[in-house]
Amino acid sequence: MTITTNSYSLQSSVWPAEGEHVLANYDADSIVVYQAYKPAIGDYAIRHGRLDGPEFSLARMSWVKPNFLWMMYRSGWGTKPGQEITLGLRLRRSFFDELLTTAVPSSHAAAGDLAHADWQAAVARSEVRLQWDPDHGPRGEKLVRRAIQIGLRGECLRRLSSAELLEVIDMTQFVATQRAHVESGNLHRLETPEERVYLPLKV
Repeated sequence: MTITTNSYSLQSSVWPAEGEHVLANYDADSIVVYQAYKPAIGDYAIRHGRLDGPEFSLARMSWVKPNFLWMMYRSGWGTKPGQEITLGLRLRRSFFDELLTTAVPSSHAAAGDLAHADWQAAVARSEVRLQWDPDHGPRGEKLVRRAIQIGLRGECLRRLSSAELLEVIDMTQFVATQRAHVESGNLHRLETPEERVYLPLKV
């Protein structure tokens, strides 16, 4: 697996305890986001290095998450039906920054002073949605800190599925190994992808 990992205990001790933060595994050129799929979609992506398989729909909105533990909460550590295969999708940072810049909040309450009608119009035009949700710990416990998820559709989703996708990383076995540590209560043995607060590239 090409994603760097580290002790959850060490990492969680330095992560922000509250506020809205993009926690992510990233380097100078790329950032990893996570998705969980059924085997037909996940296995195809692993074999071909892209997400345009026969069962992957480009006609709907697809949500990606840069925070590993938030993804584990959503997928039940890879145990929920249809979410058995966990993928790390390494994207170009320039593309991810573009998503952050162009995203429209998924709720009017998060849209600031924008009038409701204007927010609805922006949602209808936009191919990118942004949503902040409570982050979660490894056992699924809700945290004060909030984590981001980004929804893509249309051309942005097509770009994510191939042109802007640098690597598809099969994390399924890693997830299974770490799930066993959580289930046995051995959090001192838990490893998670090395994540830090994300800082967008300077334009």
